[in-house]
Parts: sequence; C-alpha cells; structure tokens
Amino acid sequence: MQTYEFGNPGASVVLIEPIHTVEGMANEAEIIRELAGDDFLLRAVAVDWFRDLSPWTAPPAFGNTAFGDGAQETLERILKLTMEPGKQYVLGGYSMGGLFALWAAYQTDTFAGVAAVSPSVWFPGFAEYTLSHPLHTGQVYLSLGDREEKTKNPVLAAVGNRIRELHERLAQQGVSCCLEWNKGNHFMDPDRRTAKGFAWILKEINA
Repeated sequence: MQTYEFGNPGASVVLIEPIHTVEGMANEAEIIRELAGDDFLLRAVAVDWFRDLSPWTAPPAFGNTAFGDGAQETLERILKLTMEPGKQYVLGGYSMGGLFALWAAYQTDTFAGVAAVSPSVWFPGFAEYTLSHPLHTGQVYLSLGDREEKTKNPVLAAVGNRIRELHERLAQQGVSCCLEWNKGNHFMDPDRRTAKGFAWILKEINA
C-alpha cells in the first residue's frame, strides 16, 4: 500500500485519504493550509478504487466494473498509520473514498472526524446499514455537487436524498455535522472540495 505525505511532519493532526491517483494532492494540501493553517500532515494512500473502498460486493452502477468487498482489509491497513501517540487522526475521501470514510466511522472510534466529500452514499445497502449501526466519531463533514443528483442514472440519482437523510439523522443524534453544497457535477474541483472538508474538520477539532 503506497503512501504519500504532504504538509507538516510534526503536526498534531494527521489527515488520511484513500486515493486512486496522487495527481492534485499537493494542490489539495496547499488549499488545506490556506484554509486551516499548517498543523496537519496529509497521508494519501493509493488504493484500487472499485475493490478496496466498498464494504461489500455490488453490481456496476456505471460502466462494467463491479464493486468488491475490500474495505475491511483497507481499513486494517490504514489503522496501522494511526499508531503515533499524542496525535489525532482524521479520515476523509472523495466519491467512493468518501463512502469508505463514512463506513469506517461505523467500525472504529480511531478517527476524531470524517470528511466525506461527494460520497457515494447511493451505494446499495449503505443507507440501511447506517440505520442499524452506531457512529463512532463526533465530527462529520458532508458535501455534494448541486448537479450530482441530476443524472439519468437512477442509482446515482439517489445520492441527493441519501445525503440529506444522513445529515438530518446525524444531526438528530448530536453529531457535529455539516452538509455543504458545491457548484457543479461530481467531477468538478475535487481537490478544492476535499480540502474544504478536511479544513472544516480541522477547525472543529481545534476549536
């Protein structure tokens, strides 16, 4: 599992993000610094996007690639990056990475916060899963592009309602939770969107 690091190695907060490409990560780290200061180290972990981030198998939602069930193994590997004493850890991600970050927060209390940016909460069975399992973090950032639910794909079109429902439920449970709407579709400005999510969490845990 290849890992790339950006930011301040001596920081008290470590941000962890699964990625499918390192392109754009340096820019993301710079935007986080501009928005929230330099007290963070960003660890980007390269993964297989369709196999390593989904908690259970699912048929293709687009294209021909089905989803695997590698999230548990990925989480076990990521938890090995959270062993430094005296540090706080934040997990975040974009798209399937955002789904993985949310799912991970239902598995472990390791993470002080979770940034789920344009998360794939349309994923089959995930909404039902969140209804029957407790969340183990107190800070959750959610965001979505305002055109993401305006798609002809009926599976993906559910993302808007699913994220509204999740945000409302987490707020009712007393979780410090933000839902931010960004301009554009799923593919617009992922670096900046993800940076905004991490920056929000940083400000919350440092408040």
